Amino acid sequence: MFIEIHQLELHPVDWDQEFGPGVIDLGADFTQRTPLETTGRAQLVEEHHGRRQKIRDIRVAGKLATTLEMPCARCLEPVMQDVKREFDLLYRPLGADAGQEELSVTAADAEIGYYQGEGLLLEDALREQVLLALPLKAICREDCKGLCPHCGKNLNAEQCSCAEPVEDPRWSALKDIRNKLEH
Repeated sequence: MFIEIHQLELHPVDWDQEFGPGVIDLGADFTQRTPLETTGRAQLVEEHHGRRQKIRDIRVAGKLATTLEMPCARCLEPVMQDVKREFDLLYRPLGADAGQEELSVTAADAEIGYYQGEGLLLEDALREQVLLALPLKAICREDCKGLCPHCGKNLNAEQCSCAEPVEDPRWSALKDIRNKLEH
């Protein structure tokens, strides 16, 4: 859904949409398992900078919900992750802040996104919000043993027959010092 500035000049744009799996590209690591349901409103916010300059920002506020499948950070088995998020975003025209003297970025400035042309694509804002809502590392269960670093077997499913881990020779000098201190 393309949110156009010309529409927003007339009235706010409300949406209540459902995006099926695969409609929004979330990258190779994530698979959408349920439709992404979203409702919200986009409206035009005009900011006056000086006497003559007027910046037309787009404010996008709403909520979303879906379920994604992602790999476990330890064993790579699939993990289902429910994603629910409310958002209130501000998009400014690309280049609107150009030419100003350098200032430190405030927390409010860090929340501003940018759009180019005559509006923005709702799917782009939703993709960003879904990815921000995901944990950095998903784990299938707390006691996940992960993969064997030598043969790659899933240690949750079966025990491997690999030998004990070989010591890194770079640590041998420290090991010698520890042995001398202990004796």
